[in-house]
Formats: sequence, structure tokens, C-alpha cells
Amino acid sequence: MMALVSTASGAIIARPDPATAPDPTDTGRRLIPAGPLGHAVLLVLAVAAIFPIYWMFVTAFRAPADALSQSPIPWPVSLENFRYVWQTIPIGSMLVNTFAMAFVLTVSQLFLAVLAAYGFAMWDFPGKRVLFMMFIGSWLIPFQVTMIPNYLLVSQLGLLNTIAGVVVPNLCSAFAVLLLRQHLQAFPRDLVDAARIDGRNSWLILWRVVLPNLRPAIAALAIMLFITAWNEYLWPSLVLRKSTALLQVGVRSFLGAEGDNWGAVMAASGLACLPIFLIYLFLQRYVVDAFVRSGLK
Repeated sequence: MMALVSTASGAIIARPDPATAPDPTDTGRRLIPAGPLGHAVLLVLAVAAIFPIYWMFVTAFRAPADALSQSPIPWPVSLENFRYVWQTIPIGSMLVNTFAMAFVLTVSQLFLAVLAAYGFAMWDFPGKRVLFMMFIGSWLIPFQVTMIPNYLLVSQLGLLNTIAGVVVPNLCSAFAVLLLRQHLQAFPRDLVDAARIDGRNSWLILWRVVLPNLRPAIAALAIMLFITAWNEYLWPSLVLRKSTALLQVGVRSFLGAEGDNWGAVMAASGLACLPIFLIYLFLQRYVVDAFVRSGLK
């Protein structure tokens, strides 16, 4: 059960009732066994996930002549790859452009997803189920199918070779709508009815009642959307002719017919990962909270 609590700003949020909250020690069926065996499995999975990142930085810190070395420790440690990347491409402006592109996409996708998910979860209208299935069906269409039509549309709008051409076709995310709609399906309707009886319209209910209870889910979704936008490569490489606009496109400048500079590639990729690490460290508690609250009724 959920207890309704009014905050100092007037927002109404739902919190777990301690008397009826589930026992955190009761995990039900375990996907990974407890004890030493479970810790060993988790350790192996953690090493498998971290090793590619570790090897990327190991290669980045090698001397350029030792880029293909198989040694697990970069010795002697060299910053030559990072210096070469900084001198070869305008990585500072590319980081700013990439961050701005990912930020705009994340905000627009979150905003539209909140509105669409609220409508699908809280309102009843003719053709709702069919419209929702068509909307989700657009998420299942491979990018390669819509790539050429989107390219032609961007070209007709005069947005080729601009960051706006990267952003405009991706302003809405069907995945974000689906995820938020699933959270809103479990939202207590009594809370919405109480706010409506209190005289609040649908717009105020959304922003003053619903959103304060979706902060963990929105934070977790924001991280996923930002990482997806940050790591996007194929579409920006099609739209942008200049390789110095976005960081993901600029990394390919170190790969050419005359030879591949893997040390520079790994150094540029390592610099591209740093903003993602910082954002996750700042918002990781919201991600954990989203998974914890998803099990509360």
C-alpha cells in the first residue's frame, strides 16, 4: 500500500506505508544463487562488463608504438595519444556539441514521453489500444527502414550537415513512452481522483501530483536516453559531412586507408566516455530507487 504525503511545495507524493511495505529481505525466486557461488557469478559478470573499458584505457595510455601490445598493464605510461587527439581534432568544441545534442534529445524525448504516457495511461478514448499498438509498432521498425526517408526529409528541410538534422527526426522516443506508460499503469488512481476532487485539472495533476512520484523512473530513463543519444553514430555520420561536429563522428578520422591509429581512437573514445561516467555517478541513486519502487504496490 502507498501513503499519500503532501510536500512543502504543495505536491502530493506517494510513499510506501511502513506497515504494509514488503520485507526487503524477501527476494522471492533468486535468479542468482546466494552465498559464495552467487558472488562468484556476479564477479565474473562484472569483470566481463568492465574489461572492455579497462582495455580501452590501457591502450589509450600506451605509447603509440605499443598500441597493439597485449600487455594488460600500460608500461611505460604515455599521454602521447591524448596529446595527439587534442591537437588533431577540436575535441573541446566536439564535446560541447555532442553534449548539447544529447541534452536536447533527452529533454524533448522525456517531455513528449510524459505527455503521451499520461494520456495512454490515464485517459480513455476511442481507438486507444489500436493507437498505442501502432505507436509501439514504430519502435519495432528497424532504423535501416526509415533511414532513407528521414534522410530525404532532412535534405528537403535544408538541415543536412547541421546538428539540427541529427536532432529533428529523433525528438520522440517510443521506448520512453512505453516505459513511462508502464509506470503510470501502476500509479494509484485514488491519488489522481483525490487531486481531481480537490479542483485540480489534468495539467496540474500531471505536474503537481504524478511527476513528483515518477522522479526515479524519469531519472533512470533520462540516463538511458542520454547514453543512447550520446553513443549514436550511424545517423550523425549520414547527416554530417564534417567530421568535426560531433565526437562520435570525429573518432573515425583516426581510421583511414593509410592506417588505423588505434591509440588515438581509444584515447578519443575514453574522453567521450567521461561525461557518461559523471552523469551516472550523479544520478545512480535514482536508478536504484526506480528498481526498488517498481516492486512496491
